[in-house]
Amino acid sequence: MTIIFQILAIIAVIVVAIVMLRGGGARNQAIQRIFMLLFIVAAGSSIFVPQVWTFAARLLGVGRGTDLLLYITVLAFLGVAATTYRRFRRLENDLTAMARQVALARADNEQDSSEG
Repeated sequence: MTIIFQILAIIAVIVVAIVMLRGGGARNQAIQRIFMLLFIVAAGSSIFVPQVWTFAARLLGVGRGTDLLLYITVLAFLGVAATTYRRFRRLENDLTAMARQVALARADNEQDSSEG
């Protein structure tokens, strides 16, 4: 494996880490969809024209196209895990906020019913 591919893989990991640490939004969702579209195109091309992947792997010094696809799949999985983690964190925060609001509303109702 050449240094070029190692640098590209490290950059991809750093990008995933930044996406994981940043807040969500429409821009990040658009970026995720673009990456998903690129991944689908890459998967389709690996089926119909595997020679392209072998050529790309030799350019990057990986050796085989299969190995290059494996590395890309691992990086894509890392991205999916990061975005899923962020989504669950946001859902947990929303659920906590809603539970607090419900508890406060019930406490107000109980206080009003005991007074009146």
